[in-house]
Amino acid sequence: MTRTRVTVVAVAVAAAALLTACGGRDSPVLPAAPEIVSTATASPATAAASLPKSRPTGLKIGSAGVDAKRMVDLKIDDKGELGVPDPDKEADLPGWWEGSPTPGEPGASVLVAHFDTRHGPALMKDVEKIRLGDRIAVPREDGTTAVFAVREIEKVDKKAFPTEKVYGATDRPELRLLTCGGEIRDGHRTGNVIFYADLVPA
Repeated sequence: MTRTRVTVVAVAVAAAALLTACGGRDSPVLPAAPEIVSTATASPATAAASLPKSRPTGLKIGSAGVDAKRMVDLKIDDKGELGVPDPDKEADLPGWWEGSPTPGEPGASVLVAHFDTRHGPALMKDVEKIRLGDRIAVPREDGTTAVFAVREIEKVDKKAFPTEKVYGATDRPELRLLTCGGEIRDGHRTGNVIFYADLVPA
């Protein structure tokens, strides 16, 4: 078993709990969450050459009004669950799973951001405005920016989270951006919205 496969299996334990900090029983009136519908896809964009390793420092998505100036490092905890940005202090910040490639390197770089928390709308509150082909820009420590084009938008129930598809190995520089969707049940959103994107020339 390769190290990549081991990582994927470890993350599978976390799939059902991923982004459970979205929403909550004590939440104020929140925007309607994205419905859980079938996958929308587009042809892969013309790929750009991969970039060297450099940590992400922010996130910009023009179509959704996202312009975060900082990135939170995310780890897998002792229970095997992938962390999320602190819902009380970092609801407007994205997080990068430091076990994945840095954005622009070969492989799937994984980012996580809140749609809402118990305090109200969060960074990805306008996620429904993102369309196929839209650009997701990730500034990096080395001064470069990795730009990705959205190829696929998948809206799933957390019980059917596509672990292998999200975390599996790929030779291309790709991005996975995850947020919450669906109704609130037992204090948490029931679904995830997943954006699959390919590195393109900046």
